[in-house]
Amino acid sequence: MNYCSHCGAPLNLEIPAGDNRPRYVCRHCDSIHYQNPKMVVGCLPVWQEQVLLCRRAIEPKVGLWTLPAGFMENGEAADEGAQRETLEEAGARVEIVDLYSLISLPDIDQVYLIYLAQLLDLDFAPGEESLEVALFSETDIPWQDLAFHTVRETLERYFLDRKSGRFPLYRKTLHRPPQR
Repeated sequence: MNYCSHCGAPLNLEIPAGDNRPRYVCRHCDSIHYQNPKMVVGCLPVWQEQVLLCRRAIEPKVGLWTLPAGFMENGEAADEGAQRETLEEAGARVEIVDLYSLISLPDIDQVYLIYLAQLLDLDFAPGEESLEVALFSETDIPWQDLAFHTVRETLERYFLDRKSGRFPLYRKTLHRPPQR
């Protein structure tokens, strides 16, 4: 950031009094501009023994498969955002079962909240951000063509948990692999 979004004055990167991290501070209007992680919300939609995946029509990772998810909007609850994203990307209506996967990605300042959800019907179709949507059994999932590591982690955990019939909250922090 270069300029204050409140008054337009130049910003300084400094540690404000009572804080312990550098923040963009406007000395003209005393505004502190916090930059916090983005929340990605979505669903793991289930129908009987299958899960619904979307093939991405947008970057990043166009053409690869993912769970329906996206950035949470201001003014919405996390579960509402997950339902909205599922409707937008997969045309699918779902009933939220419970929060299932919470994955932190501190290297890119994102937190993923994926809800286990039950498809309400089989009336789904690709939205603008999806090339196609389809139901997959565990053995048919295109594991080599998944868009994001968070999706792989969530799906792998889901199929493990399904064997026991228990679906506890899965929490993990993923860091970028070292560059080769």
